Amino acid sequence: MSRADAPREVRPASSLLLLRDGEQGLEVLMLRRAERDGDMRSGAVVFPGGVLDARDREAHACVRGPSDEEASERLGIAAGGLDFYIAALRESFEEVGLLLAAPALPPVRAAALEPWRARLQSGAASIAELCRAEQLMLDAGALAAYSHWLTPPGVGQRFDTRFFAALAPEQQQAVADRGEAVELMWLAPGAALDPARELRLLPVTRRTLQDLSRFARAVDAYGEARERRDIALVMPRRVASPRGTLRVVMPDELAYAEVARLDPEGRGDLSADLAPGRPVRLGANIVRVTAPNASVMTGPGTNTYLVGDGRTWTVIDPGPAMPEHVRALLDAAAPGRVERILVTHTHPDHSPAARQLAEATGAPVYGRRTAHPEWQDMEFQPERELADGERLALAPGVTLRVLHTPGHASNHLCFLLEEEKLLFTGDHVMQGSTVVINPPDGDMAAYLRSLEALLAIDLEWFAPGHGFLVARPHDVLRALIAHRLRREAKVADALRAAGSATLDEMLPRVYDDAPVAIHPVARRSLHAHLIKLAAEGRVMQEGARWTWRG
Repeated sequence: MSRADAPREVRPASSLLLLRDGEQGLEVLMLRRAERDGDMRSGAVVFPGGVLDARDREAHACVRGPSDEEASERLGIAAGGLDFYIAALRESFEEVGLLLAAPALPPVRAAALEPWRARLQSGAASIAELCRAEQLMLDAGALAAYSHWLTPPGVGQRFDTRFFAALAPEQQQAVADRGEAVELMWLAPGAALDPARELRLLPVTRRTLQDLSRFARAVDAYGEARERRDIALVMPRRVASPRGTLRVVMPDELAYAEVARLDPEGRGDLSADLAPGRPVRLGANIVRVTAPNASVMTGPGTNTYLVGDGRTWTVIDPGPAMPEHVRALLDAAAPGRVERILVTHTHPDHSPAARQLAEATGAPVYGRRTAHPEWQDMEFQPERELADGERLALAPGVTLRVLHTPGHASNHLCFLLEEEKLLFTGDHVMQGSTVVINPPDGDMAAYLRSLEALLAIDLEWFAPGHGFLVARPHDVLRALIAHRLRREAKVADALRAAGSATLDEMLPRVYDDAPVAIHPVARRSLHAHLIKLAAEGRVMQEGARWTWRG
């Protein structure tokens, strides 16, 4: 997002990560901000930085390093990129007394600049005036673009901040200005994150420290920053915590896309947890209720969806046969009527409650019977078996299309809400993990074909059987396909190396990146990969052993 794209209330800002090596390795300079009423950063421990000054651009002629065009291209904006570099250098000088200049300033020369700090902070002088008066060049070339953060919507003060990294000037001494910065500290990232220090860290500061903790030396962190390309915008979102306070979710958290969809203005009244029994409205025509069956296999629990116009509902995946879950579904549907019950597949966490819900509502049950008994709800008896491509008109402007997606289960169905381009995926696509393919009902070749088929459909959202709404579904599909093919390649490598092996002999090598605790489950998917390779003529089974054929 460029400054032109951001809302008008957003203020462009810069921050500088000044790095050095201490006795314990990499250290970063941090400051404690002054306590001020109405300032959300009051008392926080942060990196030097602040908002851009309109006069920063006057210093373009005083810069050694990138031109404005080059700086703008590096930051991904049309123009004015050099202003961010200059602001980072100016704020560093104002707040902590370190000025990156070219050539580097000797101690006596740096100390002589001290009177300029107060003049810059008060607005009595500009950084360009300092440079001209002292015949200095700002060393913008020493700055490496590090990250890009935008304050969440809904916050009174919002900042579009570019973070830079630089090696601290060796001959200069950091000194707090006693205005903005009341205390300075050189800290290793791990030490700054130590709860025992009780530092007030903003989310962006905490995440940056966590990232810096990967590096042993300052030059390593700085070197990686100089190599970074296509720095993505990070904008946290505010949500309500279980204690009633506000917290933020980051783009890499599972709830993020759903929060962005449901709360674009940043009210902060959504929850980022899947509480059992609590109805969550995902749109005008969708309500989600999560079953109280959290486990290693089901994650936070199985999702049941109600789709309709409020007067009538279609239930997708009624879930496990748990009376409290059925009661929660009936409460969520009220005062509307459950008109039909759809089942994606007949695994025990998805279909058994169909019988209880049908008895309570009189609604017919639709789905497909299973071909294999293992791990299945064998009592499932749908009134009608759904056909691939069939359309169900639930209400005006609410249409579900049936998609047969075998792989995880031979009878697996997905349901496309056409008007919203949202796919109820059951277990065909899960959030945050891959699905188990368990032969004989599970079929790896069929699973990959089903994933590929979804790429041809115009999709904007996944509503999975476990987890939150998932955005960018085609990216997810491509990643899943690539993951399965990488795993298949590891199977092939393991067999080529061994010549022949049993499942249990291959398992530790093929799933060396997975916790040992899940190896019994992974063994089923390994078996599915081998069956696929055998059907392709690449491996051969002889009793319990599998042999590579090439």
